[in-house]
Amino acid sequence: MSHHRNGTLSVVPLQEFVLEGFQGGLQTQALLFALFLALYLAAVLGNLTMIVVITLDARLHSPMYFFLKNLSFLDLCYSSVIYPKALANVLSSAKVISFGGCATQFFFFSMMGTTETLLLAVMAYDRFLAICSPLHYPITMCPSACARLVLGCYGGGCLNSGVQAILTFRLPFCSSNHIDHFFCDVVPLLQLTCTDTAVNKLVLFGICGLIIVGTTLGVLISYAYITVTILRLRSGAGRHKLFSTCGSHMTAVSLFYGTLFVMYAQPGAVESMEQGKVVSVFYTLVIPVLNPLIYSLRNKEVKDALRRLGHKLTAL
Repeated sequence: MSHHRNGTLSVVPLQEFVLEGFQGGLQTQALLFALFLALYLAAVLGNLTMIVVITLDARLHSPMYFFLKNLSFLDLCYSSVIYPKALANVLSSAKVISFGGCATQFFFFSMMGTTETLLLAVMAYDRFLAICSPLHYPITMCPSACARLVLGCYGGGCLNSGVQAILTFRLPFCSSNHIDHFFCDVVPLLQLTCTDTAVNKLVLFGICGLIIVGTTLGVLISYAYITVTILRLRSGAGRHKLFSTCGSHMTAVSLFYGTLFVMYAQPGAVESMEQGKVVSVFYTLVIPVLNPLIYSLRNKEVKDALRRLGHKLTAL
C-alpha cells in the first residue's frame, strides 16, 4: 500500500487488494448476487453437459466435437476462475483478495481467454478442411494433429498470460489498493500504479490486438472459402446443413471476439471502467452460458446425443 508523509509518497509492497465490484445498495447487491449465481450455475451445467455428452457418445468422437468439448472446458474454467470469488465478495463487506490470489486469478483468466480465442480460430480451420478438403480431412485432422493444435492453443495462452502477469505485477502500486472491478483484470490494475505504464499498454494492445486481429482474419478467410464451397453444392439440404453447422461457430466467434475487441484491443477501453465491467460480465459469464445453447440448439447431432443420453438415464 502507499501512504503520504510530509507531502511525499512512499511505496511499500501490497499484501492485498480490495475488489470494489459494482456500486449500489443492499437491494442492488442482492440482485447482482442472484443474477451472477443463476448465470454461473447455468454456465456450469451447460458446459458440463456438453463435456459429458461428447465424451460418452461415440458418434460425437470426431475432431469438430473434440474441439467443442475443449471449448466447453475452457468456458467452464473461465467462469470458475472469476465468479466464485465475485459471488463471495458480493456478500462480504471486506471484498479482499490477496496479492498472490489476484496474480493467480489474473494469470488463469488471461490464459483461458487467450486459449479460447485461439481455439475458436482452430475450429474455423477444422471446418475449412472438412468442407473444402474432405478427402484429405481424416489424415490432416487425425487425433494426434487435433491434440497438437489444442496444446498449441494452451501454449499460446500461457505465453500471453505469463507476459501480461509479469509486466503487470512487477509494477509498484501506490495510488490505492482498491481495484475498480469485480475481478483482477489488467486495465483496472494499471490504473493503480504510480509509474509510467506506456510499455504495459503498448504490450497489451499490441499482443491482444495481434491475437484478435490475426485470429479474426484466419476465421474470415476460412469462412470465405467455406461459403464459396457451400454455394457450389447442388443439394439444397446439404447447403442448409453446412450453413447451420458453420452458423453456430460464427455466432460464437462474433460474440466472443467482438467483446474482447471492445475491452482490450482499442485504447478507449482503459478510460471506461463502468462500461468495461458490463462488457466483462458478458464475455466471462453470458457467453459461457450461450455457447452450449448455440451449439446444441442448432446442431442435430448434439440434440440426438442429448436425447440418447436422456433415454439411458431414464432407463436407469
